[in-house]
Amino acid sequence: MSKICINIAWPYANGPIHLGHVAGSLLPPDIFGRYNRLLGNEVLVVGGSDQHGTPITVTAEREGVTPEAVADRYHEINKKAIEDLDIQYSLFGKTHCDTHIEVTQWMFTELLKNGYLYAKETDQYYCSKCARFLPDRYVEGICPKCGAENVRSDQCDACGATFETGDLLNAHCVHCGSEPDIRGTEHYFLRLSAFKDRLLDFLEDKEYWRPNVKTFTNNWLEQELLDRAVTRDMSWGVPVPIEGWDDKVIYVWFDAVIGYLSDSIEYSKRIGKPDYWERFWKDPGCRHYYFIGKDNIPFHSIIWPSILMGVGGLELPYDIPANEFLMFRGGKLSKSRGGAIDIPSILQNYDKDAVRYYLSVNMPDTHDADFTWEDFQAKVNTELVATLGNFYHRCISFTQKNFGTAPSGEGSEKVREAVSSALEEYKGHLDACDFKKGIRAVMELARFGNRHFDSGKPWALVKTDRKECENVLYDSMRIVKALAVMAWPFLPSSSEKIWHHIGYEGTPEDVGLDAALVPIEPGQKLEEPVPVYKKIEIPQEAEESEKGSHKAGSEPVSGGQFEAFKRLDLRVGRIVSVDDHPDAEKLYVLKVNIGEEQPRQIVAGLKAHYSKEEMSGRGVFVVSNLKPAKLRGIRSEGMLLAADDESLGGNAVLLLGPSEDVPAGTKMDCGLGSSPSRIEYADFLKAVMKVTKRVASVYDGDSSIELSDGKGCRGIVDGDILDGAGVR
Repeated sequence: MSKICINIAWPYANGPIHLGHVAGSLLPPDIFGRYNRLLGNEVLVVGGSDQHGTPITVTAEREGVTPEAVADRYHEINKKAIEDLDIQYSLFGKTHCDTHIEVTQWMFTELLKNGYLYAKETDQYYCSKCARFLPDRYVEGICPKCGAENVRSDQCDACGATFETGDLLNAHCVHCGSEPDIRGTEHYFLRLSAFKDRLLDFLEDKEYWRPNVKTFTNNWLEQELLDRAVTRDMSWGVPVPIEGWDDKVIYVWFDAVIGYLSDSIEYSKRIGKPDYWERFWKDPGCRHYYFIGKDNIPFHSIIWPSILMGVGGLELPYDIPANEFLMFRGGKLSKSRGGAIDIPSILQNYDKDAVRYYLSVNMPDTHDADFTWEDFQAKVNTELVATLGNFYHRCISFTQKNFGTAPSGEGSEKVREAVSSALEEYKGHLDACDFKKGIRAVMELARFGNRHFDSGKPWALVKTDRKECENVLYDSMRIVKALAVMAWPFLPSSSEKIWHHIGYEGTPEDVGLDAALVPIEPGQKLEEPVPVYKKIEIPQEAEESEKGSHKAGSEPVSGGQFEAFKRLDLRVGRIVSVDDHPDAEKLYVLKVNIGEEQPRQIVAGLKAHYSKEEMSGRGVFVVSNLKPAKLRGIRSEGMLLAADDESLGGNAVLLLGPSEDVPAGTKMDCGLGSSPSRIEYADFLKAVMKVTKRVASVYDGDSSIELSDGKGCRGIVDGDILDGAGVR
């Protein structure tokens, strides 16, 4: 038995959690925790509400209440939403509690004692009218790089630029509107620069980390590590444990990551075993996993390991399977930006396992994923209901109706091998935190089960050859049991219902993962089943809301995906130059010849997947009529077509392009006459493309249109392997 410590990112307690939180950092650790419990491992799962920092104080001042009132209100709302989704924590804690304050102050003191904290004066915004220093969200102005308005003083969400005090143009206090002064104030800094060599040693064997995590971390370490302030001028937060610093608190970025340790200690106190946390934090045999969103990577791969090293005696991260973003209407799901789909609302209309299933198959693991109501309905109805749910119900109901108990049978070697092979594939994916491929292995076994049931024709055999009918059902019920066990980490509620339908008490966790290989004991009483999944319908207002996200001047998409595809102006391009983006670690700035007088400038997130040498001179497909956008302050005039490799293995992004020389500028409209008019990014998302090893295709009903066979379009094809994507 192994020890696994699962650490989950702390959402701010300033609003309800939304689908982005769940897909990014809440559902993956629950799947992983349940899987490890199936394996019989000792699992500790910690996380909770980040209750400090300016997002809470901004909300509190807007509502005219205390920060603690806001933080506790949303803590309870989010705790219930998490429980309603069957996401299990050992403890869903909060940072505003005695244990967390004590542990944070202890770590601060240890770092100070060990020489890793020092005080120095720094410039900060100060509002004379409000008579206080202003944290980042209390100052807004104009971005000096891209000109965006109403950006906060530390970072521009429009272009990603970060600022020092004084950089912001037309800075003003968000409360009184007056222009702030810049004054000196003393703060403590973490000597991050002292840890570079140890961090490099720590990262040496982390080849199993996801490419996005490795790339982001290595890019940080290739540059100078700057010491980082760990205190700020506020009254809400963990008090600085130094005499004379009563008007300052510990910075939220510092105290939030310490929550993993303090939550473990608090849990140990609650179960009456105050030293239990040491089994996980002081045992080199324990593996620590951190489930976060990509915007939190450096805090967990650089800063938190440095804090742990500076204190000493505590285990470092083993893996940081950070997810990308779940997008909606072409933008990131976000509480602060609006447009987020909160969990309490979606659970009022849809079953929790339907939500869990969709977020599992559409998880933004290696690249951003897009949520659409249309796709949610399609995947639930055609996959969860029509494949898995249909197999469960037809097998159990037919067997229960005709036999009443689990049948005896000889069992076929083909079925035994199919179950064993599916389980091995499943284990490999979940061991590597590859949950999208894990649920795909479950669904492939369900498809195999449906084919086996159809080919066996038990409805005919029950009248002519009852013994052979029993053989077919013996194998079918064996697959049902295996699926109930394997699906449990993803779909716990429905899997437990199936578990009871086939005669078992408790849950699959009680018997473990190996029970998937053991057939149901003949004669075991079966319950009359009730379908565990039902088809969903998306309300008209949800669909209209999604369509309404298109900006003025954008033509409406009609006629489904086929019509949407016809609106894409796809051209063969040739990359003529590749440069690093000056303000973004993951982005290239490309010049691409698409047959026009001047090459197009395209910003693409491909640094983690292709070197400059691999990009230069490469043939590509370009969406040339996409409305230009600024990415981190650089204008991008198109998008490259690419695919992920989820069905081929690995985590790369694969650029699509002709395999033979095709003149730059050649249109890839397949004779359909694609429109040259400008389209929004949301319009591009309507064209759902699939990719085979040699072709890219867009589906409309039962047919698809081939984008490239190496020489250009060739006609209609069937079948798909990879999900299509655009790379900007």
